[in-house]
Amino acid sequence: MFEAVIFDFGGVITESPFEAFNRLEAERGIPKDTIRRINATNPHDNAWARFERSDIDLAAFDVAFATEARAQGHELPGRDVLACLYGAVRPSMVTALKRISASLKTGCITNNVKSHDGAENAWRNRAVDEAMALFHHVIESSKVGIRKPDPRIYKMMVDELGVDPRRAIYLDDLGINLKPAREMGMTTIKVEAADPTLEALERHLGITLR
Repeated sequence: MFEAVIFDFGGVITESPFEAFNRLEAERGIPKDTIRRINATNPHDNAWARFERSDIDLAAFDVAFATEARAQGHELPGRDVLACLYGAVRPSMVTALKRISASLKTGCITNNVKSHDGAENAWRNRAVDEAMALFHHVIESSKVGIRKPDPRIYKMMVDELGVDPRRAIYLDDLGINLKPAREMGMTTIKVEAADPTLEALERHLGITLR
């Protein structure tokens, strides 16, 4: 039934960045989930959204995010948030990706930012690069100027893979990003932890992933 599996990256192949955000907040004495609240305010045109579309550069993001944080009563530069953007790669998800890629088409749609030198580029480590290389096609918001949940980015992926959306599974850790894929006809899986995600994939695909 299925010809392709399309993944988000952060929070799916890697651990959730929200965990790293919470650690940063605890270190700075900032209330838990402050960063998520900032990013949920004006979500399509805030500093984070504009940076992921490459509408602004690193210096502008640093200032714009700090301004948004200050509006909520906190001092937090954008650079400090980028330094903990991605969590560690989940080995079980990488193993599953390898097995899926052997028989099905695989894609990755990721909202990300352009690579920069320094701590804010720490997420571009070797394990991440190796995992990225396993996909048949990758679409990065910072390169195409479109970010999820814009429906166009999902269409770009199915067109590149040459599959009917109804024959694709899409995985993401954010419900708002699953909705456009589901409306296109994809089967969607909301990712919270690796094991339940792999169980769901095994049921849909009929193959062993662990």
